[in-house]
This record gives sequence, structure tokens and C-alpha cells, in this order.
Amino acid sequence: MMRAARAVSDRPLSKSPHWSETRPAAAAEEVENSALVGNSTRRPELEDRRELEPRQVEKSALVGNSTSRGGFNGRKVCIGRKFDRCRFAVAVALAVLLLAGCGSPAAPAESAPPMAPESDVAPSPESTAGLLAMKKKAGIPDCPKSDPDIAPVRSGLPDVMLPCLGGGREVRLAGLRGKPMMINVWAQWCGPCREEAPYLADVATTNKSDLMILGIDHADPQPTLAIEFAQLSTWRYPQLADPDVVLRAALQITGPPQTFFVRPDGTIAYRHAGSFKSADEIRDAARKYLGVSP
Repeated sequence: MMRAARAVSDRPLSKSPHWSETRPAAAAEEVENSALVGNSTRRPELEDRRELEPRQVEKSALVGNSTSRGGFNGRKVCIGRKFDRCRFAVAVALAVLLLAGCGSPAAPAESAPPMAPESDVAPSPESTAGLLAMKKKAGIPDCPKSDPDIAPVRSGLPDVMLPCLGGGREVRLAGLRGKPMMINVWAQWCGPCREEAPYLADVATTNKSDLMILGIDHADPQPTLAIEFAQLSTWRYPQLADPDVVLRAALQITGPPQTFFVRPDGTIAYRHAGSFKSADEIRDAARKYLGVSP
């Protein structure tokens, strides 16, 4: 931003005598014809310009050309008592350009109020009922109950509340106790999740043990697509949701899929990062880390 010019005396700038009126005529003429703008300090390399005619000075030192200092770009520089008049003329020219550029725009269309981010918009009763209907049609059971009072354990599931995908009761992860669990973190947009989906469905279908299988739809802004994905994958086990990505920090999840094998006391026995390559690989992990054979 350009700083305002400081007055050379206590009187207003417009009433102050010009510097050429308070100096000897020779000195005034010398500075007036110099190439310095707003500065009375002499520069040796410009001494040979003192004898130039005013027109020559204007063309050589005040108008940008191939030998002038960078930054002028062909613009005329105002000096001495011409400064105020030139600055006023430049201001007027800029105002005219701005007015010409704006023109007379057509009346703007009535704008709708800004919408809040999707995560901040409360679902309407119609959308909630629609998701519940989709969830029921997909055969996804309700989410399990969790203990709201039991204390979280060290090296266990984080003490966070997650909604049930498609609606239903919320689940406190740290309050899930009493059964061995396999918790699969997935997303409908995740390619590796699609690859391992049939293996998870196979294990869940043949599971005759007390292993509880849960899914968590992670970082997924479209629950309708998530429910559709779970339906096409024939997952017939409860599904939670993590729309606010709270598990990214709580479980250090860099991306799905990830599967956690959890003991009945709530401690995490094993984390499998990435997708499983077969249903037998899942069963082997359940036997090894939880002692169950789904």
C-alpha cells in the first residue's frame, strides 16, 4: 500500500511553497531537470542530463523505454509540482475504467441461503425413514447394545460413540464386552473393500461360534450407497457408521479396509491392515488371536 506524502511544513500540503521557491534558482533547476522523483539527492550517473531540454528529459528519464529503470513499464512518472495534478488525473482515469468495467449488470437471480456442510445437516424424518426402510430391505440387523457405564480398558477399543448405519441405537465402542469380536472398517468407495467383501460374507454366513462380527462404514458421506453396497455384498451383520472420521485418530486408521480382532474383555488382540485374500485367511486369524472357529 502506498504511504501518504508527509507535509514539508506545519501548513497543509496544498499551501506549502514548492521546493523550487525555497532554493536558489540554479539548484532548483538542477533538481527539477533530474531523473529523481520526489528526492533531492543527486546521482552522479545522471549528471550529464542537466543540460537536456525539458522535452528531452521527459522522453529520456520520465517515460519508460528500453534503457529506463524497471518498474515504469512505459508509464510516465510525475515529479515536482506536477505530482499532485498527475496523481489526481490517474485517480480519475482509474475510476472511469472501473465504472466502464462494471457496466450495468442484469438483476441477479434470487440466491438461496447457504447450505451447511452435509455432516452438520440434521436428517429429516423422511430421509431417516427411507434409510431405515433400505436397511430393513437389505437384511442388515440392528446394532448391538453397549454398556454406557463400564470403564474403557487399556489397549482396547476407544471410548467413542458411533451411530448405527441407516439409523437405530448408537453404540459405545468401549462398552462392547462379553464376546469375541471381529470389527471390519470399510467404505463403499474403497476398491480393496470390494475385493474382500465376498470373503467377509462367507465367514459371516458359516459362523456358528460366538464370534460377533461388526462392520463400520468409515469416512463415507453417502449412507444410501453404503447400505446398497452392504446389501449387494450380502452382509447380514450389524453395521455402524463413522461419518465424522473419529476413528482416524482413535484407532490410527489411515484408510480402509482394516479389521480388528477384539477379546471379550475389550482389548484388541490383532489388527489386520489391508484386505483379506480369502475366507480361510479370516478364519485362521480368528482361531489364532481369539480362539474361535467361525
